[in-house]
Amino acid sequence: MSLTTDPDIERLALAMVGCTLPKAEWTHAGHFAAALWLLRHRPDLAAPDAMRELIMRYNESTGTANTDDGGYHHSITVASLRAAAWHLGRHGGDAPLHGVLAALMASAQGRSDWLLAHWRRETLFSVAARRDWVAPDLAALPF
Repeated sequence: MSLTTDPDIERLALAMVGCTLPKAEWTHAGHFAAALWLLRHRPDLAAPDAMRELIMRYNESTGTANTDDGGYHHSITVASLRAAAWHLGRHGGDAPLHGVLAALMASAQGRSDWLLAHWRRETLFSVAARRDWVAPDLAALPF
């Protein structure tokens, strides 16, 4: 699925919410596209606990188990939501989401390993960080 228009982003977000999004489309950019759309249009679902339930339900619908070493990861989700909200705020409330997504993907957060600049690998991928928020132990998030 292309993410170059706002309707593309809306389709992806609604398919994720409805648990009909093919797992292959749940990419790094797809995660951020859904987060941006939810932050703007369904902030009730973008709150950390609501997002936890949403992603866990989506994972289960694609056959991805939510375990201590796979599936939903709370610290990554919270950090990613903060990054998405920061980028959304920088571009203003009426900026096209596809433009915000393009800028986000061109930033440091667009790299799939961006979190490793903030957390040691063993901290980020610990059971504690997967279950709950664990603050960065290398460098504070820039937002």
